[in-house]
Amino acid sequence: MSKTPLKIAIAGLGTVGGGTVELLHDQAETLAARAGRPLTLVGAAALIKPDTAALAGVPFFTDARAMAKECDYDVLVELIGGASGIALEVVRTALERGRSVVTANKAMIAHHGIELARLAEKTGANIGFEASVGGGIPIIKSLREGLSGNHVTKVMGILNGTCNYILTTMRDQGRDFADVLAEAQKLGYAEADPTFDIDGIDTAHKLAILASLAFAMPINLDGVACEGIRHVSALDIGYADELGYRIKLLGVAAVTEAGIEARVYPAMVPLSFPLAHVSGPFNAIVTEGDFVGRTVLEGRGAGARPTASAVVADLMDLACGRVMPAFGVAVDTLEVRPAAPAGAHRSAYYIRLMVKDEPGVFADIAAALRDEKVSMEQIIQRGRAPNQTVPVVMTVHETDEASMLRAVDRLNALASIAEQPRLIRIENL
Repeated sequence: MSKTPLKIAIAGLGTVGGGTVELLHDQAETLAARAGRPLTLVGAAALIKPDTAALAGVPFFTDARAMAKECDYDVLVELIGGASGIALEVVRTALERGRSVVTANKAMIAHHGIELARLAEKTGANIGFEASVGGGIPIIKSLREGLSGNHVTKVMGILNGTCNYILTTMRDQGRDFADVLAEAQKLGYAEADPTFDIDGIDTAHKLAILASLAFAMPINLDGVACEGIRHVSALDIGYADELGYRIKLLGVAAVTEAGIEARVYPAMVPLSFPLAHVSGPFNAIVTEGDFVGRTVLEGRGAGARPTASAVVADLMDLACGRVMPAFGVAVDTLEVRPAAPAGAHRSAYYIRLMVKDEPGVFADIAAALRDEKVSMEQIIQRGRAPNQTVPVVMTVHETDEASMLRAVDRLNALASIAEQPRLIRIENL
């Protein structure tokens, strides 16, 4: 075993930073044996120093920027968070000094990852971001290394544990979205401002990173169409059960004849598919390659210990000298690929209408669908309630999204439709 340690400075000692410090301390002997050298903390930065034995004797900084400039380290671990600001500043400082970086910051990688990878190549440093997607799931390494012999044609998954927890609880307890969200905030599963999670932005960041790795293309966050789960109701989840589906917030990126599709949306997933059974705060990611076929990885998508595990996996690669370009190939060889037009997406759909119970309603609905060449597969309506609104649920055969959206506009214009139709894609996998 070499006596030359891998010298680590860590910026940010919150949930993930604290977990990383704990793991490095508690597993020090195991890590050293596997790496062939010690992994040693030589600096830590946060506004307040935590009271933990794992930081005993470690130089402490209240300014991460000062640590990045002054400390003698081999690798800086950035766990501050945020797409820019101090997090981006300390990462740039480290790379400019020729020091490697490990980060869990998906927003920063989604917005600046290509720039940072180019800077790392210029200065001879490396940048690892396994912890940025999927918590403890080793999806970055899988795409960059394990599947490198494949042309990956699709990557999709449940990438946000908060949304999956909310949808799972809604189904298990028959409760509506707003009620479950409020409870999730009280329990700490959702942020006080949950916008990034429930509107799909967090998933979009992660999907943009995965698509870049899967398809050897620059990150294109602007090319990710994004839809959240605010409109999903307990009524929809109940009908999904009846039809043999689970509703999940998916991130899906695929190579199509029309270009690269990258989309975040709630979808009905058939019970026969593994993603349908991923519950609570868990994540799962599916890839499809020409030689390997389909692979499925599942695990905890967030939290101190799972995410720390992914951070330390990147540190172990550096300690062992296992390094390669951040996105699998040199940045300048990444191929810019056209995005598929928004309306080109094809899918089957679930539609829920709240209609006035009166004669002629179904004829009007059928005409609206017929005019856009949308074909009904099945329809559910139970009971009658004269002079009141009742739910009518339909599934339609696969059609292009542009036609489906025009049909929804026609339906919404009918006098018998009492509220905006609810549309959810069906993933027939």
